[in-house]
Amino acid sequence: MLALILVALSLGLSNFAAAIGIGTSGSDSAIRLRVGIIFGLFEAGMPLAGLALGRGLAHTLGGSIRWVSAGLLVATGAWALAQAIRGGAESGVVGAGLRTGRLILTGLALSIDNLAVGFALSAVHVPLAAAVAVIGAVSVAMSLAGLELGAQIGARAGRQGEVAGGVILIGVGAAIAAGLI
Repeated sequence: MLALILVALSLGLSNFAAAIGIGTSGSDSAIRLRVGIIFGLFEAGMPLAGLALGRGLAHTLGGSIRWVSAGLLVATGAWALAQAIRGGAESGVVGAGLRTGRLILTGLALSIDNLAVGFALSAVHVPLAAAVAVIGAVSVAMSLAGLELGAQIGARAGRQGEVAGGVILIGVGAAIAAGLI
């Protein structure tokens, strides 16, 4: 069980970092709820998908999963950064990466690596229900903590907080590409 908790914590680090970036533009209870649900469902659901897809797909996809994930996060961060710099109508709490569609894309990008966790779970005989519950719960907790920290940073940074949020998402994507997360 300790190994499962450590895996869940390591998987949740990318959610924590991305949630900091999202939170810099502010977060109300509706945003916290959407981020928690979306990130938690993807983090818990991807190991299930990985288990269902089987090891053959893991071998076929290999290291490309990391690059797809990194590319999606960098693109999401670049979009949020462009909106913050442009200061258009989409900037602010309701725009700049916080629409549900963008949250789904971000959640997908952050959890693609969890497909491999599903492949590994079948090899080590971890109870799937326990793995999904632990990974999902840790993901939600770390995402909410990241949103709170990001909101505090954003409140102090003001308008530059939105720029920082985009830069953080790009940084998380780059860290995934480099294999650091």
